[in-house]
Formats: sequence, C-alpha cells, structure tokens
Amino acid sequence: MSARSFEEFARANQRRLYRTAYLLCGDAETARDLTQTTLAKLFQHWRRVGAADSPHAYARTVLTRTYLAERRRRIRDLLAHTPVAPPTADISPDLTVTLLSALAELPPRARAMVVLRYWEDLSVETVASLMRCSESTVKSQCSRSLARLREQLGDARTYTVQA
Repeated sequence: MSARSFEEFARANQRRLYRTAYLLCGDAETARDLTQTTLAKLFQHWRRVGAADSPHAYARTVLTRTYLAERRRRIRDLLAHTPVAPPTADISPDLTVTLLSALAELPPRARAMVVLRYWEDLSVETVASLMRCSESTVKSQCSRSLARLREQLGDARTYTVQA
C-alpha cells in the first residue's frame, strides 16, 4: 500500500472520523487532535490497515482506543497531581441541558459505547469487539447510559421542534 492510497483514504474519511471524535470528547480542538493522532497511527501501519477488509472500521477502532487511552492517562494524571475537592452544587436548575453536555457526564467507556452503538449505528457484537468486552457488557452499559441520559434530558418533547 502506498502513501498515495493513504492520502486518498485520509481525505475520504477525515470528516467522518472527526464527527465521531467530537461526539466522543465533546470538544472541537480535542476532536481535531484525536483525529490527527488516529490518522498518524494509521499512516504508521498503513500496510496492515490498507490490507484490512474494512479500513474505516480499523480506523474507528484506533480512534476509539486512542480516545479511551487518552482519557485514562488524563484521569491518572489529574488524580496524581490534584487534591480531591468535594463537588459543588452550583448548577442552576434553570440550566438547559444539551445532548453533548449530557454525554460529557457519562464515563468515557460508557460514552464511547453509546456513540459507537447509536451514532455510528454499530451492532452490539461490533461494539463489543471494538471495546474488547462481552456483548452483555455493551448491552448493560448502553441501557444504563441511555437511562442516565433520559434522566438528565428529561422530557424529549422539550428538545423537538413543534410543527
């Protein structure tokens, strides 16, 4: 596989990878960094990636695992360098909750499962393979996460456009 084929792949899939990265991390700059890191890793192993049955699925796996590893590293660094302060209850009850802020409340692994399962529309089996866990774990985590999102978002009719 040539560098030219990688460039074609990167151009064709960069936006899709970015959208998934944005949903995972909820921040445009971090999503750009995550997308670039993913593409750099793919380029390093392009011979293997290009020979895969589905290079995009391979790329999505790399993106997800890079996100989770980065989150674990960031959490580990924060825990090591900052004292634990009790949570504050400064949240205004009038605050409008959006889907992205609700997603941000989910733990990274659960958030990744929800994004892959419902945004990327992947099967339970595929998500389990990507996340290196059992199918029952994906089902239970997604169920709990969706219940938590519903609880945070409240009545869905509040967020829909009335015709």
